[in-house]
Formats: sequence, structure tokens, C-alpha cells
Amino acid sequence: MVDLFEKCSQGKSARAQQAIDEGWYPYFIPIESGANSTVVIGGQKKIMIGSNNYLGLTQDERVIQAAKDAIDKFGTGCTGSRFLNGTLTLHEELEERLADFVGMEAALVFSTGFQTNQGTIATLVGRKDLVVGDAENHASIVDGTRLAFGRSLKYKHNDMEDLEQVLSRNGVSGGTLIVTDGVFSMGGDIVDLPGLVRVAEKYGARVMVDDAHSVGVLGATGAGTAEHFGLTDKVDLIMGTFSKSFASLGGFIAGEERVIHHIKHNARALIFSASPPPAAVATVIACLDILQKEPERLEKLHNNAEKMKKGYTELGFNTGETESPIIPIIIGEDEKAFGFWRMLYDNGVVCNPVVSPAVPPDGALLRTSYMATHSDEELDIVLDTFEKVGKKLGVI
Repeated sequence: MVDLFEKCSQGKSARAQQAIDEGWYPYFIPIESGANSTVVIGGQKKIMIGSNNYLGLTQDERVIQAAKDAIDKFGTGCTGSRFLNGTLTLHEELEERLADFVGMEAALVFSTGFQTNQGTIATLVGRKDLVVGDAENHASIVDGTRLAFGRSLKYKHNDMEDLEQVLSRNGVSGGTLIVTDGVFSMGGDIVDLPGLVRVAEKYGARVMVDDAHSVGVLGATGAGTAEHFGLTDKVDLIMGTFSKSFASLGGFIAGEERVIHHIKHNARALIFSASPPPAAVATVIACLDILQKEPERLEKLHNNAEKMKKGYTELGFNTGETESPIIPIIIGEDEKAFGFWRMLYDNGVVCNPVVSPAVPPDGALLRTSYMATHSDEELDIVLDTFEKVGKKLGVI
């Protein structure tokens, strides 16, 4: 008989321990300050280009005050699930605001974005149904499809011809749900939503878009991918998270009222999870207020992203197909990506090294992402640092 725990000192775990022992482990690094364009790590100030804080609202005084006010009124927690004693008037206010914001009939707030995808997909896709997803969808979508009783299939990344091939040869007696990221979290590219909608309509499939990295980023008002393409009326479900542009924690699903009602009364990830605490919910409401009152934040965010995309390209870096504030620097070899990360870190710049299986083998990259609150001076320092390290390592 094999010891259950034997695997704990093998494979990825052994590799992680080796990295820790050798001093180049890049994960679980404790930050000693608030999440801003700069952070303090080990007593040293560093420029943060690895955050999803796209609108730069985590340290906004108005947002912090809203969280404090919610604690004063409601306390620190809800002590139960949304289904039982954990629904506050704050939750319902946020749901109404979000539904209106993304142009849907109703919305439902979950405790995390991961649970939102798990709960929604597993609830809607039954034994006779089919769920089809992009090959580069987020892990929460993948796990949601695993929990669903229906069949699950993938299509090649952002390839609508392959999506049609998958649907044409895999008939089901039930319904079909196509799920995709809006902005893909590693590559920063945007889904071909017009093409996806055309295929969905041809095969009578429903469409769900994960806007975790799109809400507060894409669209004229920041409402996400569907608004960006003018296709809100063609998308059936919009999912979003609060841990990025909305400076908090949680997630939501929005769609037809009858569908949201069904999810609300059947999603185990909602019914059996503790409710989002008052401060977290009030934070999202405050961020939504600021986004709607200060649309210039969106313009500044995209100006910063365009500056960095242009700068990296001119230096000779491979940034893939990004069209968003997520800009990957594709390195290739895992070891070189880790080495690049370490040199950046030592020179005061923090980003995220990403290796397989989060990206294809030999497709290791540095995931960089930008905020509306990054200054030109900070971004210039980042580009200078990347140039210095890139030349030293022979990447450019």
C-alpha cells in the first residue's frame, strides 16, 4: 500500500521546495503595505505591475470610508449563507446596481468569483446538456464544468471555426452552454465575441461570458466585453468579480430574472457558503459609484496600457495578442522566466512569472498588468528596467 502523503514531496511540490531553498521562489510573497501602484516588500518599496487593481481603487479614501461605515452599521460579518440569515440590504442594493450596470434583468452576488463560475455552470448544465469552453478559460470555469453532470468539451483558443466543428459533431438531447473569458487572464487578448455569438445562434446555444478581467476595463462605461462589442442583448449570462477593478472580494452572475432565480435556489456554492461581509459589499458599491462618476479613469487605464504595449514592442519583447491592460512578456523557457522575474524583483519591479500548465509548455511568460493610477514616471522606470534585464539575459 502506498502512503497517501508520499506525493507531497514529489513533482511540483518538490520543485517548489527546491526554489525556496535556492532563493528564487516567486510565489506567496508577503506584502507589507496596501495594494497600490507601489508596494513595500521586505522593507523595500517596489513598483507593482502584477496586480489586477485596474482602476487603482484599493487605497481610495472614499472606498475605505465606505467599508468603515458598513462595519459601523452592520458589523464585521453576516454569520450565515445568503440563503438563510446572511442576506443584507447591502447585498440586494448591489445586485440591483450590477444588473443595471451590465444591462441585465437581475444579478446574484456570490462570496468569490471562483464560486460564481462553479455554482452557475454546475447548476445550469444537467445530465442531458453540453457545456463548451475555450481551451484557455480560467480554472474556475474548468472546475465548474467538472462539477456539472452534463458533458463538457473544449475548442481551440478563440477559434470560432473550431467551436463550430465541436458543436456540429456533438449533438445533445438537452441544451448547450458556451462559456468563455472576456479578457483572457494570461494573454490579455479579448474573445471574438461577434464570431462566438454567430456560432451560438446557429446552434441554439446559450452564451456565458466571464468578465472577471473585463468589468471596469472594457466598454464605454466599463460594463465589460458585451458592451465593448455592442452585443449585450446577444449574451445570456455575464459573470464578474470584485477582486480586481472593484477592490474587494466576491463575484456576481447577471442574466434573465428567471435564470438568476433558478441559480439562487439551486447553486450549492451559494447556498452552502458564508455570505460576503458588509465591508466587502460596501466597497464594491463605492467603486461602482466612482467608476460611473469618473469615466476618465478608464481613459487613463487604457492610455497606460497602450504606453506599455508600445514600449515593450519597441524594445523587442514578444507581447502576444494582448488588447488589454494585461500585457504578457513571453519568454519561453521556465528557468529563464524565473531568472528574469528575480532580476526585475531585485531591481524594484514586481510582476508574475507564469509557467505550464497555466500556459503551454515552453510558453513561460511574465504577466504584467497596469492600473489607472500608475504614473508616467513609474512606467518609464519599469520599461528601463525591462530593457536592462532583457538585454542582460539575451531576451531582446
